[in-house]
Amino acid sequence: MLFKPPGLENMPQIPSSLTEADIFARIVHPESGNFPQEVSHLILNLQFEAEDVIRMNELAEKNNHGLLSETERQEMEKYLRVGNFLNLLHAKARRSLQSSSN
Repeated sequence: MLFKPPGLENMPQIPSSLTEADIFARIVHPESGNFPQEVSHLILNLQFEAEDVIRMNELAEKNNHGLLSETERQEMEKYLRVGNFLNLLHAKARRSLQSSSN
């Protein structure tokens, strides 16, 4: 049985399939557009460097052919997690710009 500190006994159980992106989404709330315009523009300028894009494409190609080593699989998962975080921030930034233009 999982121990829950006093006062948290009625807190819902966190599903085991919960990802870092799920947790980050609950912090960022990408569906609400409350970033200032300047912040939104700065966030939308955050991108992977060209060398990272090349590496992600290499890993994706190897993965498609079933040739990833365990180390490469872990590296690919890191890129995917960071990409998911970046996508959440971009979504909130776009929503914020959309809200400010209405």
